Amino acid sequence: MSKAPEEQHPVKAFGWAAKDSSGLLSPFKFSRRATGDKDVRFKVLYCGICHSDLHKIKNEWGSSKYPIVPGHEIVGEVTEVGNEVKKVKVGDKVGVGCVVGACHSCENCNNDLEIYCPQTIRTYNGIYHDGTITYGGFSDNMVANERYILRFPENLPLDASAPLLCAGITLYSPLKYYGLAEPGKHIGIVGLGGLGHVGVKFAKAFGAKVTVISTSTNKKDEALEHLGADSFLHSRDQEQMQAAQGTFDGILDTVSAVHSIMPLIGLLKSHGKLVMLGAPAEPLELPVFPLLMGRKMVAGSFTGGLKETQEMIDFAAKHNITADIELIPIDNLNKAMERLAKGDVRYRFVIDIGNSLASTNH
Repeated sequence: MSKAPEEQHPVKAFGWAAKDSSGLLSPFKFSRRATGDKDVRFKVLYCGICHSDLHKIKNEWGSSKYPIVPGHEIVGEVTEVGNEVKKVKVGDKVGVGCVVGACHSCENCNNDLEIYCPQTIRTYNGIYHDGTITYGGFSDNMVANERYILRFPENLPLDASAPLLCAGITLYSPLKYYGLAEPGKHIGIVGLGGLGHVGVKFAKAFGAKVTVISTSTNKKDEALEHLGADSFLHSRDQEQMQAAQGTFDGILDTVSAVHSIMPLIGLLKSHGKLVMLGAPAEPLELPVFPLLMGRKMVAGSFTGGLKETQEMIDFAAKHNITADIELIPIDNLNKAMERLAKGDVRYRFVIDIGNSLASTNH
């Protein structure tokens, strides 16, 4: 007979969970493991809401295991450390991103790319080494092996920097890996949502010329005046698109809906790179001929390994990069999920766990 979630481990935990594919979230009691020798436990203060949380709670990717406590942009304050932990101490500000485990012996793990390990363990809705299901950051406390703990410098506000743990690294990593993090490069950002708006900030900090590419003209002022993009390209305006042909070194495509990538390939210079970061539910068409005619590349990128994620956080602290957030109490969670489904957020919801979870009392 399997144990109930609140009886599997010795440490009581409380959060909000989805119990079925309706995706409705409600208060949920469960438990977390005791703090092992190499573990760090922290009080969760804030947790960002990622679009993938919405897919997961509704089982839109077909892999959800209920109950689900979502959340992989988790930040807070250390309350306990195992006796072999060297990285942080009690009272430090820390975070956990998309993964909490991997094999630590494959080529990817040896190269600090835990996210690409075939045995990577997701922060929530994954199976941990002990066979129990992992639960995420929509909860009052978190525990993880110190390898997966990220340190936050004092000058970064925790609420607005929580989304860096997914959105931030998702944009930082491809800019670095594909040689686009260099001054003077012309970078296009497709889609100005939770990912895209952070991408503009990182690309600008690297010294790039940044153009926001969007189907929506009402994003123009926001892109130019608020986020500091150099230009705005309306992708439904054929004249604008024609004039921009062959002018981009790289384009980061953050759109999760099915869309044509042919026009984007046309915007690239020879040797240009189109990097896919969104995850459409249906396959996209890949036009090969325009790739051949300019030795162009269509590539992909996920989040990043732990070493690079820490590098990204330190870079963000140096350049004062945070996400633009809307802070919500946990009681407004289901409403926020509805709004997220409609794209009605500028640009990332963050749950004020520390101030609002306790009020629903357990």
